[in-house]
Amino acid sequence: MKLQRKSGLRALTVGAVAITGALVLTACGSDNNNDSSTTPSGQPSSSGSTNAGAISCAKGQILASGSSAQQNAIEAWVKNYQQACAGATVNYKASSSGEGIVDFNQGTDAFAGSDSPLKPAEVASSKQVCKGGTGISIPMVGGPIAIGYNLPGVSNLVLDAPTLAKIFNSKITTWNDEAIKKLNPGVTLPSTKIQTVHRQDESGTTDNLTKYLKGAAPADWPYEHAKAWMGKGGQAAAKSAGVSALVKQTEGSIGYFELSYATASSIPTVKIATGASAPVEATSQNASAGIAAAKVVGTGADLSLDLGAAYTTKADNAYPIVLVTYEIACDKGNKADTLPLTKSFLTYIASENGQAQLPNAGYAPLPTEIATKVRSTISALS
Repeated sequence: MKLQRKSGLRALTVGAVAITGALVLTACGSDNNNDSSTTPSGQPSSSGSTNAGAISCAKGQILASGSSAQQNAIEAWVKNYQQACAGATVNYKASSSGEGIVDFNQGTDAFAGSDSPLKPAEVASSKQVCKGGTGISIPMVGGPIAIGYNLPGVSNLVLDAPTLAKIFNSKITTWNDEAIKKLNPGVTLPSTKIQTVHRQDESGTTDNLTKYLKGAAPADWPYEHAKAWMGKGGQAAAKSAGVSALVKQTEGSIGYFELSYATASSIPTVKIATGASAPVEATSQNASAGIAAAKVVGTGADLSLDLGAAYTTKADNAYPIVLVTYEIACDKGNKADTLPLTKSFLTYIASENGQAQLPNAGYAPLPTEIATKVRSTISALS
């Protein structure tokens, strides 16, 4: 699917989307970059201690766009950053991973959000924008992809990978199917027709869900993973917000979206039977157990991750359907007028303080080993 860049210049505005568990800035820095008390988050202060709460501010305006999966996290971070940093405006447009990469490679955005790392062709295109450098994928936001459902009277639903694959490919079409009953002994399941809901736009959330289905249930998911939905049947909705809204209002429905959307709309989520001692719930803590197994497979400054080990894990309390959202930026060749604010903002959200706020919005912080590499990469952006 070829994405076309919408015409017209977006107005620089601050998103005011309400989120569950609004994040509160625990420490504010001055907008004076020469103030020694305001060092980049997570970096040593002049006394040698770790000043994890301070923000080293920069002024200016930057545009960013892409993944709606990280929207709640980004908007909270933007609110915190702009409260601390007078004269700074960060405008993030939640669209989709595909659109964000298109915007970035057309030179519109200072950085983009994507739930999948850059593909080789996208890296090649980025070199036209990153003068003397290249686009890199920097992991930033982790979390579970929740499977939300609307089935009155059923509050504790368990499914496994093969059953999910068959449901999303229209092979299982009613809620009292024998495969679902077997996973939910003692639960009264209605004969209601299943209405699946998927993303209509190219989405990294879709890409990560289908990576899980292909990795954990290859016999029942005959498609390769992709940002565009490949399953049969179902109803499409725009962005994670659209999918969760449609599930919320449609009895018998099931869909996928980030945990924060389920939490905000009080949508019950599926527990996944993985072979562990008990089915695993979609929580930030359980998602972190899966993400911790990730390996960096990118080269040079690129920090692309392989999450394959999470999909088939049988470890207790390890939720297998996870994603990591990347911030796409130039390693070198960033525009001189946007580089200071881009680095300052990315430094803040990768800091100990920034990452520690993620569970409040339903996300999972980066594992320490990966977070350390992320901070080093951001500090070297030029």
